[in-house]
Formats: sequence, structure tokens, C-alpha cells
Amino acid sequence: MRAWCYNAAYLLLLLFWGPVLLWQRLVSGKTRGGWAERLLGPTVPGGDGRPTVWLHAVSVGEVNLLVTLVPALQQRFEGHRWVISATTDSGLALAQERFPTATVVRFPLDFSWAMARLIRQVQPALVVLTELEIWPNLLAALQRRGTPVVVVNGRLSEKSFRRYGWVRRWLQPVWRSLALVLVQTEAYRQRFVALGVPSERCQVVGSIKFDAAGSRLRDGGEVESLRRWAGLTDDDCVWLAGSTSAPEEAIALQVFQELRRECSALRLVLVPRHRERFAEVAELCRGSGRVVWQRSQGEPPAGLRWEILVVDTIGELATWWGTAQVGFVGGSMGARGGQSMIEPAGWGVPLCFGTNTGNFRDVVSLLLAEQAAEVVRDASELRQFVGRVYRQRDWGRAMGQRAQAIALSQRGATERTVEQLQALGWGVPGGVGEAVTRVERVGQVEQNAEGAAVDRVKRVEEGDRVARGGRQADREMGAEP
Repeated sequence: MRAWCYNAAYLLLLLFWGPVLLWQRLVSGKTRGGWAERLLGPTVPGGDGRPTVWLHAVSVGEVNLLVTLVPALQQRFEGHRWVISATTDSGLALAQERFPTATVVRFPLDFSWAMARLIRQVQPALVVLTELEIWPNLLAALQRRGTPVVVVNGRLSEKSFRRYGWVRRWLQPVWRSLALVLVQTEAYRQRFVALGVPSERCQVVGSIKFDAAGSRLRDGGEVESLRRWAGLTDDDCVWLAGSTSAPEEAIALQVFQELRRECSALRLVLVPRHRERFAEVAELCRGSGRVVWQRSQGEPPAGLRWEILVVDTIGELATWWGTAQVGFVGGSMGARGGQSMIEPAGWGVPLCFGTNTGNFRDVVSLLLAEQAAEVVRDASELRQFVGRVYRQRDWGRAMGQRAQAIALSQRGATERTVEQLQALGWGVPGGVGEAVTRVERVGQVEQNAEGAAVDRVKRVEEGDRVARGGRQADREMGAEP
């Protein structure tokens, strides 16, 4: 019954979402392919008799996370078949590129028939979901067949927690079906437990993204290759604005135009967050009158010295950060809640971001506490930050070194994740059966315990808000004559 209730809800959403998709296709050029696979489930090549591990990533960011995790799993657990699924077109393309020896498939919409078809073909012994991918029909079908499901690099923002809280009772069987939830921070763990994940199955292991950042070196081969491709020299000062959304590109262009008059070695690299905006951003840049080049155009001709480079490709941002001397992390001057600062921090880039970074509050707190980043509220403050890094190179390098030290100090989540999977019982003889037994031993959580867990999270969040308000008041009082 629940499955068909979910199906009906999804169909209603599609009914209202359809006109939006059509508008995007006709006006903005934003299209989504593979609708037959999305609605009915993909066709998966047959297995070869080995136990199958199915890992799911939504889009590019989660696929890049698996680039760190999968080799560690493959090294520890040999003799398994690996299936990678992704939701977005860009994520699917990147997964096909990064995992040539794995079976890569499109993740369908959570209709019961589509999930049943996919599960029947994959026959997973273990399912690994990245960050927060909770689909009721998928999890119910996996629980019925006794397949353990693990969430890795789990994160649950305050906004998402409130939204799930509205349907907490309805989704409790979903949360309780999870064999293991490995989260980035204690705050995330409290939120998962408050929603219904048994506390003994929810563990803090840190963020795998720190491991990816810590494994890179500024003089690495990929970065050096990009520098040669772009014609960068040691005299250049590359300002990279990554994962940007409107109006951040326009703000960056305005600041660049103002700084370029006196900072002749400054070069701007723009990496928009969404590929459907690549052409729009390139056109905006060309309207500036500066020399503009696009990554998709191929290697710049000899003698061409671009001033603005638009990286209009997918999956390269992590490496482009290694070319930068100063960085701005996008998604932070609008309503999106920011993007990850871990990659530029790992490269030792002096970086700044806007005020809206709620999606990465813990990382922001780490960086700001050690003066390893700055918050910029508008174009004026952004100009001051980039200009200072340009003029005071030692100051910028010191900030970048502090950021890199923080990133390196947070490493180890990948190894802890693998260890937790071993502790679960997967990957050893009889281990999957033991894991299934653990999934089936779902105890009833007392109502007062659940209420107390919710209250604890609310008190922590209310304390954070009060503390932030107090700090703001202190700053305002200190700023008065």
C-alpha cells in the first residue's frame, strides 16, 4: 500500500513538474535525457556470478566522492562486481569516465516498478548511498530481499531535517531499514537519530572529501598539465571563482574589471555550477571586452593570452583549484547555501565566500576559527579580498597554508568508512548474512526517546542561533564610535 501511495505522489509531482521541464527545454536549453530509463528503469548488463556492490551517487560531486572511496573498497574487498548509478546526465557521464571497469547505469525515479526492475537485474549484495539519498520504494524493496543498505558521508542540513520532520512518522520504517549510517559530524548524527535511525547504527566518521583534498599536491601531474594547456606562468595570479550561480559571475566580472586596471597579472577563471549556463556565462564574459577563452574550445592558440577563462566542462573543478592563487567559492551569494570549500582548502588556496553557506556550516566554522578564509558580503568586500591577496602574496600564502593544514588534519574518513563496513560484517564469509540479520532486527524506538532526540537537536540549533545573534551584536557594538 505504501509503495502505491509513493507512486501516486511521484506521478502528481511529475504532472506539475512537466510544464517546468518543457519550459526549460524550449527557453533555457536545459534538457534531461533518458526518460524511458528514468520512468521504467535501466537495462543492466548481466552479472558474472560475483557478489555485487551497488554504489549510488546523485551528480558530479557525489561521483567525485566515490573516486576516493571505491578504490579503497576494491583494495580491501576483492572478487566483487561493482555497479555505479547516477541520477543526473552530468553525473552519469562522469561516472562512465571515472569508472571504466565498473557497470555504470542511470538511477531511475523512485517508482516501485522501476526500482524492482533495477534491483532484479543488479542483484546487489550491498547497496551504498552517498550523503543523503533516501528513496522509500528503493529501500522497502531492498529490505524485503534482505539487502543491507549503508549511507556513507552522510549529511543532513537543518533545512532538510525540518522538511523530513514533517513526515517523520510516515518515513520511520525507511530510516529504520538502514543497516548503517556513516555521517560527517555529530550534529548530522543527532538529526538522523531524531528522524528514526537507531543510534547504534549511526556513527561519525568525518568527510571523505577531506581525503580527496588531502591526496592532491599542487605540483601534481594533472594540475601541471592544466597550467601548460592554459599557458599560465609563475608571474600570473589566477583568481578562480568555482561552482558559481547567477549573479555571482556578473559580480566576479565587475570586480575583475576594476582590479585589472592595476593588477595586470590577474587572470580570472570562472567555473559555473550548472552546465546549462555555460553558454550564458561565456556570452556574459565576452560582453566585457576582455580576451575570453572557453575550455571546450580546445587548447588556446600560441600567442593568445586570455584574460578570462570559462571552464565549461564537467568534473574538472577539483583539479582547476590547484592552479589558483586566490579563490571564491560560489553558491554563497544567493539562496543555494554554498558549495564545498574542502577542495580549495586542500590545495592551500586563500579563499573567500559569501554569507549564505548553511550547507557547509561545520567546514566554514573550522576555516573561520583559524583565519583560513574570509566572508565577503558584497562586490566591494570581494574586491578588497582579491586585491589584498594579489598585493600581499605572503599574507595570502599564509592563509592558504592554514586552510590546507585544516584539510589535512581532517583526513581518515575513507579508512574509517571501510572499517565500519567490515565491522558490519560485509566482505567476509557469512558477513552479508550477518548484515541482513542486523537489518531484520529492527527494534521499536520509544516515543519519548524520539521526542527527546528531536528536542536535543532543536536545543542545539536554537543555541547556535542565539550564539550567532550574540556574536553579531558584539560586532555591531564594537563597530560603534
